Amino acid sequence: MSIDPNGTRELRQAARRFGALVAVLILVIVAGSVGFAVVEGTSIAFGFVWTLDTITTVGTVPAPHDAGGRVIVIGLEVLGIGTLAYGLATVSEFFVSGQLNGALELRRHHRMIDSYSDHYIVCGYGRVGRQVARDLHAHRADVVVIDSNPAHRDAARADGIVFLEGRASDDDVLVKAGLERAAAVIACVDSDAENIFVALSARELRDNVTIIARASAEDAEKKLLRAGANRVISPYKTTGSEMARIALHPQIVGAVDIADYRVEQIDVPAECAGRGRRVAEVRGNAVIVALRHSNGTIEAQPSPEDTIVEGDTLVALGTPPELERLESLFQPAAVTSGT
Repeated sequence: MSIDPNGTRELRQAARRFGALVAVLILVIVAGSVGFAVVEGTSIAFGFVWTLDTITTVGTVPAPHDAGGRVIVIGLEVLGIGTLAYGLATVSEFFVSGQLNGALELRRHHRMIDSYSDHYIVCGYGRVGRQVARDLHAHRADVVVIDSNPAHRDAARADGIVFLEGRASDDDVLVKAGLERAAAVIACVDSDAENIFVALSARELRDNVTIIARASAEDAEKKLLRAGANRVISPYKTTGSEMARIALHPQIVGAVDIADYRVEQIDVPAECAGRGRRVAEVRGNAVIVALRHSNGTIEAQPSPEDTIVEGDTLVALGTPPELERLESLFQPAAVTSGT
């Protein structure tokens, strides 16, 4: 589903064309009616019928006998029939080109956005924005995507997401997307500068909306926060840190950062300092949230006396320094020795 401001402009242009055609046609009919009444000495009503008969080429009214009447007929044939034919062509084009369907779809989408409340406005439908919108949509959240690239319209339509073409940093576009009723604005345009402008515009229009922004460059994070973003996510930085962490500590299966803490899933290899030791001996200031044994069973909040054996997996919560100490206990011996 998409809302295209360009389509709105085309609809307005078509309406102006229809209006101009109707005005010209009325002018020709009035001029012909008066002309026949004056030249042929008929009434205005009969002149009107004569004019319509000439323009529509029905031919039920006899041709005028004097030169003045013939001149009026010629003028009506040139102007009236030409205008009528052009009007019919314009109407046909309006239906054949799909502008009518586009207008109806446009109204339907505007009503849909007007009905949204606590929805999410995703600015940018590139790789990151597309994934964000799909995940939100999968959780049955209402989503409106803003993107200036019309090529992304078909992808949004295929995903069943409302697509609003335009710059997300424009106040009018944000208002059309229902910013006043939105739960959050997610700025994930490929340009950091554009994301900063999105944050500025959204914060100025609504001071209590949640703004989550994407930053590519490190210095853009501070600028986005100053621009009004509540949270700033750096996919490249996060991905790079995760790759480096796995390279240094291959026993880490996954990690999630939560404020100043981190949750890690650490495998227990065959040769490491922590194998065969009790939970109380290895945990330190970290919290062992769960222990998954090699047979697949999971023990939540394991006892401090439980022994950690090869094949087990620990789920630990703690600050980065605390978890680094824990990671070192389960560092594979081959990596530790450098072999």
